Amino acid sequence: MILLVILHFILLAPHISLNHIPLAYSQNQSSSFQAETQALDDMPSQKVRVGDINIAYKQLGNVTDNPIVLITGASTTMDMWSPTLLKELSSNRTVIIFDNRGAGESTAGTKEFSINQFANDTIGLLDALNIEKADILGSSMGSFIAQELTLKNPNRVNNLILYASSCGGNEAVPPGSQVLQALTTMTNTSSFPPTKEDIDRITSTLFPPEWFKANPNYQNYIPFPKESVSPEIIQRQNEAIVSWITTGTCNALSNITQPTLVIVGTDDIWTPAANSLMIAENIPGAWLVQIGDAGHGLIYQYPVEFSKVVSAFLQTVS
Repeated sequence: MILLVILHFILLAPHISLNHIPLAYSQNQSSSFQAETQALDDMPSQKVRVGDINIAYKQLGNVTDNPIVLITGASTTMDMWSPTLLKELSSNRTVIIFDNRGAGESTAGTKEFSINQFANDTIGLLDALNIEKADILGSSMGSFIAQELTLKNPNRVNNLILYASSCGGNEAVPPGSQVLQALTTMTNTSSFPPTKEDIDRITSTLFPPEWFKANPNYQNYIPFPKESVSPEIIQRQNEAIVSWITTGTCNALSNITQPTLVIVGTDDIWTPAANSLMIAENIPGAWLVQIGDAGHGLIYQYPVEFSKVVSAFLQTVS
């Protein structure tokens, strides 16, 4: 049975209507965010050898047990996680963030880019860090990796969180046309680095139009770290996603026995919310949380709410 919660704003909090669009952060909130983002960006990464690559990672929190590993999506690096989420999670557990193969400070290696290979890389990181079992949180492409990792290595996963996800296959709902245009811009090597207009065009696809229009200073609450992902690597990641999505995992998800949270924005055009419903229907006992007025970047739109949902899930299943 699916535990379905449709959020206008936040789980376990006062109702706010669907047409509520929060304005830009206050000056104090923005300053705090920038300071936390800068602190994470400045935190030196560590590197370990995993197969044919060096994986760059950071470890947050002082708790040695109960680790959680966060897997990034395509075109993103580990310093792009919401500092609000990292602060919330690291208050009572060890948090591991890292750059996927070829992204940020991790090397590309010689092996083929694929979702399965990314899952193997993540298991290799766990082995290198002597982590026998962890909670896994995957975002977008990272959620595809998390599914593969859990299905092939169920003994390594305690709890599973799939954010902005899909399980692929013929029934998957494809991204909107704006996404394809954004991907073309992101993989265009002749216009790298992208112009401000390109960045605005790409970023606008992460949020509902009304929200994006009401928040023109989105740079105040989206991390833009020093490390980035090249157009060539984004293209290789995209090819890995396309290859994986043709078959996906929908027919295998019933084999997942770990407590699972599936969370998505109702207005997500990259991984439309219907895909998350499909996943939750196939994983026994999965939680499905849909946050209203939120897009693919809901972790930046509503960082406090997102973090509280994740924490509530982990506390409940524990």
